[in-house]
Parts: sequence; structure tokens; C-alpha cells
Amino acid sequence: MELENIYNIARKAGIDEKYIEPYGKYKAKVDLSIMDELKDKKDGKLVLVTAITPTKAGEGKTTMSCALTEGLNKIGKSVMLCLREPSLGPVFGVKGGATGGGKVTVEPGEDINLHFNGDMHALTSSINLISACIDNSIYQGNPLNINPERVVWKRALDMNDRTLRDITIAQGSKVNGVTRKDGFIITVASELMAVFCLATSKEDFKKRVSEIIVAYTYDELPIRIKDLRITNAIMKLMNNALNPNLVQTGEHNPALIHGGPFANIAHGCNSLIATKLALKLKDIVVTEAGFAADLGAEKFLDIKCQVGGLTPSLVVLVATIRALKMHGGQSLENIQELNIDALKEGVSNLKQHLENIAKFGLDAIVAINHFASDHEEEVEWLKTWCEENGYKVSFVDGFALGGVGAIDLANKVVASLEENKSSYHSLYDHNDTDVKKKIRTICQEIYRADDVEFSEKAEEDIKRYVAMGYASSYICMAKTPQSFSDDPKVLNTPRGFKINVREVNLSAGASFLIPLTGSILTMPGLPKVPAAVKMEDE
Repeated sequence: MELENIYNIARKAGIDEKYIEPYGKYKAKVDLSIMDELKDKKDGKLVLVTAITPTKAGEGKTTMSCALTEGLNKIGKSVMLCLREPSLGPVFGVKGGATGGGKVTVEPGEDINLHFNGDMHALTSSINLISACIDNSIYQGNPLNINPERVVWKRALDMNDRTLRDITIAQGSKVNGVTRKDGFIITVASELMAVFCLATSKEDFKKRVSEIIVAYTYDELPIRIKDLRITNAIMKLMNNALNPNLVQTGEHNPALIHGGPFANIAHGCNSLIATKLALKLKDIVVTEAGFAADLGAEKFLDIKCQVGGLTPSLVVLVATIRALKMHGGQSLENIQELNIDALKEGVSNLKQHLENIAKFGLDAIVAINHFASDHEEEVEWLKTWCEENGYKVSFVDGFALGGVGAIDLANKVVASLEENKSSYHSLYDHNDTDVKKKIRTICQEIYRADDVEFSEKAEEDIKRYVAMGYASSYICMAKTPQSFSDDPKVLNTPRGFKINVREVNLSAGASFLIPLTGSILTMPGLPKVPAAVKMEDE
């Protein structure tokens, strides 16, 4: 694929070259001082791409986001794509690359999937600098009175490695430090990544970083990063990383790829900084949120939009025939076989996600992402079901055809943006000080749980954070992406279940509480045959 020089892409984006810092020929950082020039410009319209509950059959949000961007460009619209940065964990683990597929991609794909422009390295280094300074403070006479058993900050690695979940540090000689239990999380699950993506400016990022709680004293008083006096050091490490990354789609349209928190642990959206920049540059901004609408979209609409003062205009909900048939009981081994009955059963998963989007006051368009194994009868049945139930629908073949395969979706998106004014509102008021009520609202309204069961530890966690003044925090659920419930084996639309909250974590800098449900882990493991091994045959 022949790529265009990044300066040509910048011109298409409306970015003067004085704001461009090239990383080779095809990637660049955009200097945030451009926001001073654009501050009085009217924002464009924001379109969110989300999906049904993911399965091993595949859904393709990034592919659809790229396809829609190309399609909008084909019909002459001013558009920009905003995506998250891939994590090396999924790239070498189960998922593989995260830059689209077929003829709808973001480029240069391998660079974006791997080292990119150094943001993940800056984040990982910053996270581990904090850990090093905590343990050094304890070793050097412990002037902050840190309780080694109450250090809540974890080291990080942008890789799936289950062996690092629980470790013991400073073993051996006393000169190695104070021995204590510790552990690693994956970089994209760290609070620093969340702060990176929720900050509205470099100044806001610095303020949020200083408020992050990393440990507690023997008297149970919080120790923050500002107490360690390393906020400026972190800013030096993160300064360039905070500038958004400019790349291009396969059809040479501008894309900003910046930040990448997981959606099953963190809030699953690209940076507010990049989104706000894109809204000043273009009439339409296409973005996505991780995993399905019950996780990524809920957090996008309840956290990112509220924090950033964003007003989304429309949701595109991605569905595939294959995935819906799996939700309807068809096995992955037989997924290519015609099965209208399984499709009829599985469509309830799509229906629940559509109903949930409506609870935020937003219209949705169903985008059927075409796979070669789809049967025409199945596609027609799903289109008819959507139309009979009052849902807009478009059949998209971007993977095989590029932007041409998404023109119908692009036209329907434009028509919807022109016809309907956004009635967006959040699901809950984050200022409500009843933390358990906010958690129940998400679990009952979005997941359709009968109730929420809080462990004794979760109850204690909530009481402590309320006493510390964090009752008005946003709620960032940590839940399996593979089910509406907290059991990854339960597909489609389960009923008669409860969500089990085993503990609640505080992200003070990000301003949210994280209820951990089921067996969700903050450091994933590799599968039996990792994607890294499959690369051997490439």
C-alpha cells in the first residue's frame, strides 16, 4: 500500500505544518498549542461506533470505524477518525492487531500496533517511576510513614504476563529494599492511562496526576503523588506523549490515534485531548469505545462525555451475522452453516444493546459488518427485523470494498445527523453521593441484573471512599466483556442473575470508583497459542 507523506495528511486535516512533529514519513505528533488557534471554532458532530457483545466469531468495531470514515469521505464530507492505541498485550495475545482489516485500515499498521510514537513506553516508564519512588521512600527512612502493606499502586508492563500478577519484591539482602508483596498490571489498566485519556489539557493532566493516591500511612491517611514530589518528573516523561498522534487511513484520510485504556477494566476510550482537537478540525468525528455497548459505550457516555463536556450526536452499533448466531446457540465450528433459528434467538443481544443506547437519548444505526460466510437469507432476515422494529440498518462491506462498501452507511449517518438533534444525557448523576445506587443503576439498567451483591470487602471499600470525600465519583465497572452478566460463559441476554462486586478500587486522579466484578483480572494471561506464535509463519 502506497502511503501519503504525513505533511499531506496534515493539510487534509487542516493542521498547519508548524504544529507537526514528524516521526518518520508517515506518523507525527500534533503540538497541542494548536488548540489556542482553534478555541473559538465550532465543534463538529461526534459519532460513536460500538458493538454487540463480542464473541470469537468477530464483530469488527475498528474495521467499521475505518469503513465509515472512508465512506463519509467518499460522499464529500469533512471527517476525521479518532481511535485508541493498541496494547501489546492483545497484539501478542488473543486478539492480534487492532488497526482494522481488509481494505479499511489505519496505517502504518505495524508501527501503530507495536512501538508507535512511544506513548505506551512513556506511560509504562512513568508508572514504574512512581513505584520505584514509593519503595525508595520506604527504604530511605520512610519519612511519609507509608505502610508497606497498604501500597495500592502497582507496577506495570504493556504485555500479558500472568506470572507477574502477585510477586514479592526486595528479596535477599536488606540493601535491596523493604520486602513486601506487590504485583504488575497491564499498562492500559493503570490509573495513569485513565488520567492520560480523561485530561482536557497538559495542565489538567498534571493536576490529576498529583492527586493520584498510591499508598496509605500506618494511620490510614492517603499518600498522593504530590507527596512523593515527582509530579514534574512524570510531566517530563509524559510531555510528548500528551500530544496526539496523526496517521492516515488506507484511503489517506486523517486519523488521530491517542491513548488506549481497556474497557473491561478502565474506561475504554481514546484521549479527550485528541477527540476535542478532531471536533475543532472537522465537521464529523468518528470514534469508538472498547468492547460492547454495555462496557465501552456506557463508559464513553457516562464518563468521557461528562468529564469532557461532549455531546455525542449518534451511535453506530456494529453487529455480525456470525456473532448473533453464536449468541443464539450455534457453535463456532458450525458458524458458516445457514441457521435462521439461531439468528432469531441471538438477535435479542442486539435488541438489548439498542434499547440501552436509547436510554441515553441517542439514535442508533445498526451496521451489519459483512463476513464472507454470511448467507443472503440471514442478512435479509436481520435487515427486515431491524426495519420492522423501527431501527435504521445498513449492510456494510468495507473489508472487501473499502470506502465504497460503506457509502450506504455514510449516507444514513449524514441523514440522521441532519434530521435529529442530539438528546444525549447520562444514565446517572455522578454527583449523587449514593455509590451503591449508581452501581445498581448500571447493573440493572444496562446489564439487566436483578440486583447487585456486595462482598464484605466491597462494602468496607465504599464506606472508606465515601468518608474520604469520593462519593461523587464516576463509576467505572470492571466486568467481563463476553457477557451482560459477570460470567463470561453466559451469552446472549441472561436474566435472573446478580452482579457480584468483590471489591472497589479508587482512581482519585481519574475521578472514578472501580467495582471489580466476577473474576476480572487487571493483568491478562496469554492463551495456549498466543498471537505472537502465529506470527512465526508470516
